[in-house]
Amino acid sequence: MNSEKNPKYRSLERVQLKDRQWPDRDIVKAPVWASVDLRDGNQALPIPMGPERKLQYFRMLAGIGFKEIEVSFPSASQDDFDFVRRLIEKGEIPDDVRIAVLTQARKHLIDRTLESLRGVRRAIVHCYVPTSDLHGRFVFGRDRKEVMEMAIEGTRWVKEAIAREGLTENIAYEFSPEEFTDTDIDFCLELCARVKEIWGPSRPEDFILNLPATVERRPPHQYADMIEYFCRNYPYLAETTISIHAHNDQGCAVAASELALLAGATRAEGTIFGHGERTGNLDIAVLALNLQSRGVETGLDFSHLPDIVRVVEENTGIEVHPRHPYAGQLVFTAFSGSHQDAIRKGMEQREAISEFFHQGWKIPYLHIDPADVGRQYEKLIRINSQSGKGGIVYILEKEFGIHPPKAMHPSIGAEIQKVMDEQGGEIDSQELHRLFRERFVNVVGPFRMSDYSRISASRGERLGVNFTWHTEERSVELYGQGNGPLSAVVNALNQSGMVPKFTLVDFSERTLGNSAHAKAMAFIGIRRDDDPRLFYGAGEHSNIDRAALAALVSALNRMARTR
Repeated sequence: MNSEKNPKYRSLERVQLKDRQWPDRDIVKAPVWASVDLRDGNQALPIPMGPERKLQYFRMLAGIGFKEIEVSFPSASQDDFDFVRRLIEKGEIPDDVRIAVLTQARKHLIDRTLESLRGVRRAIVHCYVPTSDLHGRFVFGRDRKEVMEMAIEGTRWVKEAIAREGLTENIAYEFSPEEFTDTDIDFCLELCARVKEIWGPSRPEDFILNLPATVERRPPHQYADMIEYFCRNYPYLAETTISIHAHNDQGCAVAASELALLAGATRAEGTIFGHGERTGNLDIAVLALNLQSRGVETGLDFSHLPDIVRVVEENTGIEVHPRHPYAGQLVFTAFSGSHQDAIRKGMEQREAISEFFHQGWKIPYLHIDPADVGRQYEKLIRINSQSGKGGIVYILEKEFGIHPPKAMHPSIGAEIQKVMDEQGGEIDSQELHRLFRERFVNVVGPFRMSDYSRISASRGERLGVNFTWHTEERSVELYGQGNGPLSAVVNALNQSGMVPKFTLVDFSERTLGNSAHAKAMAFIGIRRDDDPRLFYGAGEHSNIDRAALAALVSALNRMARTR
């Protein structure tokens, strides 16, 4: 229905919160992390996990460091019931981990749930009641008084069932007013206070109020306002853990959760990579690594994130998006030339940057060290048509030990760019290496040198060299002098008329590798006397002098080819 009286969409009424405190706070301590992958996440999979996959997933979650893991809805199916029994009977639950199980506020379901927990050392029973008018009135046909009675009665049944099973000292209680963010806040406060009174005195870790954004209808700052308002007005805060459970319908679950933690929540429910109904739950991996990047110890270990991705993909059947924060294949990869150049310069100056900013990691375009999540530096830069010289040279340097002089970088970038413009797509490092060698190293063309020999100079005299110079038309024996082999050859060629007159502008050389048998690579830049352009070539040889001469021949052949 869409009219002036009832527009199709409108903003929800905001909580009236004066002098809000959360905007001026910082998160300095991680929340209690509660994984709901095996229940909320699993129920939303196209093909839910079977027992073996759930067990592998459970072990992964415990290995990451989760101390609270919601494992099933035992009254919903025999498989869920049996999975809880297996965890308990086979000793699969680490001593420092509490499993959680979900139930509706119905007596026979609660009894079945507690039956699944017999013999458990530590656990949480999680009961939920829909408290919004939308759910209470129009889904379940109950007014607010009846919803209140359902929450009180359900809590009493949970308490009695726990006592009947002899688990009073072993089990904590978690209560969720479903659709908290769409519930009248004062009614929710009254209902949650009555639930707490039925439960009785408690330590905070034994009574949890989970205040979910079951459907994300509000912007993140309004969720934070509701959490702060609740914490200010709830009378049993000292005996209660305030938990959050954000969904991602508007794409803001991480932001909403961060602000809700500022507002007073101390526990966060979510899933690895955000699996869950519709657009999913809070992505705990993203939130935790956000906090880690700001210096907060999270208690969760994502140092082997590629392995976690593999386990999640294999067990859920859902691939992690390549642009997914932290976990995606491309999130630490730069294609853009300007980004590549900035990353390269930052990596080269890490020590100076650390001293300037007084922190160990601060690199352009990389807010966290990829190594902290098990990623390799070699894959930071990948080459496509948008790439620039900086990224191309970075790969040559880091993966192949080839260090061209800075003035040569534009020439290399231009050659690779030609190829990328022609073929499109992306090239890997091996193809880049092949193209560099094909276009610059020991380049074949109209010029060739053979029969090279040097004549040792007496003290104070210039070095002499003999060699044969070949063009496409003829071969000529040449002799030249200079202060070294390279300058002697350059002088001989410029006096021979066999090549256009040129000037040697740039020369550098470097050994490839560290072994005694490593080859040398030389780089030479020349300029024709009648052409302002700079032409570079590279030469590789086991003898460093011959590498320089090969680089000169390459540069002349590239100049002739360009001509």
